[in-house]
Amino acid sequence: MSLKNLKIFIAGHNGMVGSAVHKTLVKKNCKKLITLSKNKLNLLDQKKTFIFLKRKKPDVVIIAAAKVGGILNNNVNRAQFIYENTTIQNNLIHGSFLANVKKIIFLGSSCIYPKLCKQPMKEDYLLNGKLEPTNEPYAIAKIHGIKMCENYNRQYKTNYISVMPSSLYGPNDNYDLENSHVIPALLRKMYEAKIKKKKTVNIWGSGKPKREFLHVQDLAEFIVKLISKNPKKKILNVGYGKEISIKDLSKLIKKISGFKGKIFFDKTKPDGVMRKLLNSSYAKSVGFKIKINLEDGLKKTFKDQFSR
Repeated sequence: MSLKNLKIFIAGHNGMVGSAVHKTLVKKNCKKLITLSKNKLNLLDQKKTFIFLKRKKPDVVIIAAAKVGGILNNNVNRAQFIYENTTIQNNLIHGSFLANVKKIIFLGSSCIYPKLCKQPMKEDYLLNGKLEPTNEPYAIAKIHGIKMCENYNRQYKTNYISVMPSSLYGPNDNYDLENSHVIPALLRKMYEAKIKKKKTVNIWGSGKPKREFLHVQDLAEFIVKLISKNPKKKILNVGYGKEISIKDLSKLIKKISGFKGKIFFDKTKPDGVMRKLLNSSYAKSVGFKIKINLEDGLKKTFKDQFSR
């Protein structure tokens, strides 16, 4: 069956990843996309989720629905992060199995790897050490989803694929300073400091940690490719391939935003994991490509969000 005739359910289609996947599939003339807003289907409700999947009978389910946030939100709302994410995953994965769904693409996260993981991180390094404490509940939830897919494949011969992206940015990101990740937080802080003519911008941590940032559109295009592929390995890292320190990232965003003041790093605040660089060689071997470099992606993201 061609891509345009597949019934594809995108769980979390309003989020950053889900909306990028939806946009990409629409461009590819997919005719049978299935989406439903949270107020019409609460994925925390097992019964309603199971009924929905049995009624719609999708060929493919893309699980991009999740509760996400930055260091502060992860650390404060620990119970919510582990409960909501494991519950959503359980309902969608087991519900898809009951509905005889042929393929699942599950969105994991690079935070699944140990805090002191060898770099660059290979898929085989999963569960080889202790997790970063500040986002442990979210990481455990994602590991649970990955292992659920892995063991359904082993027991039931399903074709459930888990994708671990590096830190993402791009359209439809969350710019709430209490809940956002580093790039949207920095973009907003620099923009507001420029508008309000502030002399300094305060940033959590020492600025020394290094991160790998991937534009969400590059991830979305690979997810769409995976719909028609059957990779031998079912757990795939997907990353930009280069890392940048938070300090250098801050300088780059300062330049892009036009903020003229100084940057102050608050070393009393946590840094999180010092490095998170993925080994994405297997994903590249099955078609993953980088099209958007970091500086160009940041410029476009800033323009789209703040130059309206």
